[in-house]
Amino acid sequence: MMDPDLISQADHIPVLLKPMLENISPVRGAWVDATFGAGGYTRALLDGGAEFVFAIDRDPNVFSLAENWVDQYTGRIELINDVFSNLEKYADSVDGVVFDLGVSSMQLDQATRGFSFMQDGPLDMRMSQIGPTAADLVNSASEKMLSNVFYFFGEERASRKIAKAIIDRRKQRLFETTTDLAKLVESVLPRSKPGQSHPATRSFQALRIAVNKEYEELFNGLFSAEKVLSSGGYLVVVTFHSIEDRIVKRFIQARTGKLYTTNRYLPEPNILPIQFTKITRKAIKPAASEISTNSRARSAKLRIAKRTDFKPGKNLTFDELSVPIVGEY
Repeated sequence: MMDPDLISQADHIPVLLKPMLENISPVRGAWVDATFGAGGYTRALLDGGAEFVFAIDRDPNVFSLAENWVDQYTGRIELINDVFSNLEKYADSVDGVVFDLGVSSMQLDQATRGFSFMQDGPLDMRMSQIGPTAADLVNSASEKMLSNVFYFFGEERASRKIAKAIIDRRKQRLFETTTDLAKLVESVLPRSKPGQSHPATRSFQALRIAVNKEYEELFNGLFSAEKVLSSGGYLVVVTFHSIEDRIVKRFIQARTGKLYTTNRYLPEPNILPIQFTKITRKAIKPAASEISTNSRARSAKLRIAKRTDFKPGKNLTFDELSVPIVGEY
């Protein structure tokens, strides 16, 4: 049963936790929680029978949330501040790796982090709090680059219009805050109808993904997970939007020998030997009851695969997985 402390923090409830546990039962051995966040998956794994969890997160702020409970698991957990594409540095043979992708509600709730257009704050969006900010990107990128970011990372159909408006506006004044950019985007798009998302939703998503190189991280993280998973180990991934899910789906298809490209100009994928078998035939979506208690679950999808005996295959490319992705941005 989920810890009462987690239930009292509805925004921090791990998404699709019940179906995950049902599909990996019995939980055993060592695991990697590649996106620690508030620690929900880590606690569920430890309480469910895992002997040890390598808990990784690129955001240094999240580990303070574990201070009031981590001592309950002394000797069974290691907190690691790093990107999950580096998980091979910390674990070499584990029974499972779980990824809970995207931005957390905790990050969205902090105006000073600059992730949300719902609160006024600096246009930052850096999960690790190092490197270029979203403001740096918006204020320096070319019109073509911005258009590509909005289109490929946010699937924003008005990407060119938004990019042009940003270029025109920054000639007079650079962008510094979230509300400043949100108002600009809102001004060039049709007014949203009742029930529709805010006009800036896709643009903010795209900038966050670009700033944190999230697709590159996910891509490399999946191959790193393949390398550290022992035979019979589980790959568990929760995604929240279509391109993330497409990357995970195509990776699993490639590693289960089910990826077939219709593009004759792309090389034939290396489909043998088979590194994984599917546990979930299709993506699992949350039940209505979960969505009613945790709105973050609405767009979530869960995919699970199990590691075979074959050694890790060569890393593929985005082209080989037939995933449309912007290159240099």
